[in-house]
Amino acid sequence: MTRDIIQTDHAPAAIGPYSQAVRVGDTVYLSGQIPLDPATGLLIEGDIAAQARRAFDNLRAVCEAAGGSLDRIVRLGLYLTNLDHFAAVNAVMADYFRAPYPARSTVQVSALPRNAQFEVDAVMVLD
Repeated sequence: MTRDIIQTDHAPAAIGPYSQAVRVGDTVYLSGQIPLDPATGLLIEGDIAAQARRAFDNLRAVCEAAGGSLDRIVRLGLYLTNLDHFAAVNAVMADYFRAPYPARSTVQVSALPRNAQFEVDAVMVLD
């Protein structure tokens, strides 16, 4: 099995022992993205909508570095520290994705790295 490691300066550097994404064949496994500014590595200021936009922008940058786009994502995992933000995140997601939408799970978690309110990970298929 050949694994290609995906890395871009247009998304935050990994803050632990992991890669931004790994490609195996036509499948790209994208690590979780939180709302870090890629230039500073700091959590952005703002409400849940601003945090979701930054995280989706980071995810898009890694998709593009792997030779794909958000349209090639087949599965998303969304992680929120407060499910009361579900509708706001859905509204932001609608700006980034169009039908047919990827499969998705949404989970409330007790905490995320750097005290983020939102994280997204994904699986993308290239063909």
